[in-house]
Amino acid sequence: MMPAIDNHSQRGEMRYDEPLSRHTTWRVGGPASRFYRPADRDDLLVFLSQLDPAEPLFWLGLGSNLLVRDSGFQGTVIATQGRLNDIGWRDEKVLYAEVGVACAKIARTAARAGLCGVEFLAGIPGTLGGALAMNAGAFGGETWRQVIRVETVDRFGEVRQREPKEFDIGYRHVTGQQGEWFLSAELAMQVGDAAAAQQEIKRLLERRAATQPTRQPSCGSVFRNPPGDHAARLIESLGLKGLRIGGAEVSEKHANFIINRGEATAADIEQLIEEVQRRVEVETGIRLITEVHRIGEKS
Repeated sequence: MMPAIDNHSQRGEMRYDEPLSRHTTWRVGGPASRFYRPADRDDLLVFLSQLDPAEPLFWLGLGSNLLVRDSGFQGTVIATQGRLNDIGWRDEKVLYAEVGVACAKIARTAARAGLCGVEFLAGIPGTLGGALAMNAGAFGGETWRQVIRVETVDRFGEVRQREPKEFDIGYRHVTGQQGEWFLSAELAMQVGDAAAAQQEIKRLLERRAATQPTRQPSCGSVFRNPPGDHAARLIESLGLKGLRIGGAEVSEKHANFIINRGEATAADIEQLIEEVQRRVEVETGIRLITEVHRIGEKS
């Protein structure tokens, strides 16, 4: 049981048994025991300092790249999107953003200032926190190529400055200090042309809309691309587009997306992920690795 927290010092919003299906882009998932929206950075630090060190903790942004199982999450979810949303300039080529800022907003902010290098972020349907946690990428760009430094916070509310060299960073993979979460980052930009950068963002978003099922609930890409190949090509080559389990379906538009047709459960989606993995491995010998983060106990 979570110990009592001093409500006089707590300025954020606490909800109990909050359905996480309301907060994930797949629109599935059971309840979180506790769901906290911090009022701001300072409120978050106070909240963490008063939290039981044994309390399971999960940080939630836009809820993309995430599968919450139907059993939900027995612990505290900290919702950062729309709350930890400060963004501004450290100098003329360095952008500071907290982890609740949407990736697309970072891309637009830089473009309007006539700076380039982060246009690809417009194609990532998540927040900076999630992008940092998995080295998210799109259209040939990757988040950590732009990172100068980050702030992290531990579960006691202690903030630290860290540099990229302190992390193990790879393709859709980042490992750092155990028990620390990202709080903000400084991103390097290059001088460019504002009109050209904005036009590039428009082009990338049009390409995304044309090739991905952006109007249907999904998590983004489900599988990492194997070396020298593309997960979507492998899945499509086996005729798996349209494969369904319950309300979950391999997208007809892009084979590396699984969509919720409206009535899917998290179990439907997870079973479909595993079935695609099984069939691809049987036919090609390649074991597809998921990008999706899963939380909750499996039923």
